[in-house]
Amino acid sequence: MPEERGCTRPERMLMAISFFLKTTGAVMMVMGSSGYGAWMAGNYRNRLLLLEQLRQMIFLLKGQITYANAPLPEAFEAVGKRTKGVLADLFMRVSERMEDQQGEPFCQIWKEEVEKMNVEGTLTKEDRQSLAGLGEHLGFMDCEMQERNLLLYLEQLDLVIEELRSHRQERCRLYTSLGVMAGIFLAVLLL
Repeated sequence: MPEERGCTRPERMLMAISFFLKTTGAVMMVMGSSGYGAWMAGNYRNRLLLLEQLRQMIFLLKGQITYANAPLPEAFEAVGKRTKGVLADLFMRVSERMEDQQGEPFCQIWKEEVEKMNVEGTLTKEDRQSLAGLGEHLGFMDCEMQERNLLLYLEQLDLVIEELRSHRQERCRLYTSLGVMAGIFLAVLLL
């Protein structure tokens, strides 16, 4: 049996296996980095959706405080029951703690519960700080001042949401494209 191009059969077999493993590794690298890019784009979309839901909940809270004259525990409970998700859980926990732990200041309860909130990868540090700051101005002022503070927070939230909406398509495309390109770059570099 003649040898092809100076390679023995076992050597050709090892070269084929090596090529297969390198190709598989490169494909997995491209898929992994593409998946990471898609995950980043998904987090961007989720952040926008979460902030839009928060905006709706703050409007509901404002209505409960202003028009229904509900005390804070009842207002937070009513809003928490009308919605679903992580933010609804936040509002329900705040309401429960306010009813259970009389004497503890609202701002402390709110800040602790916002810090416990499990939305890793979705809300930025600034989003969390802004949300925690909302609690500093509720609970001890009259109804009109609480309404003004909620309106101020809503204005800030509207600015962030508008910015996210205006850049959504290009950022999501950028994240997915960079993920794919980084994977291809690494695959080429390592092959």
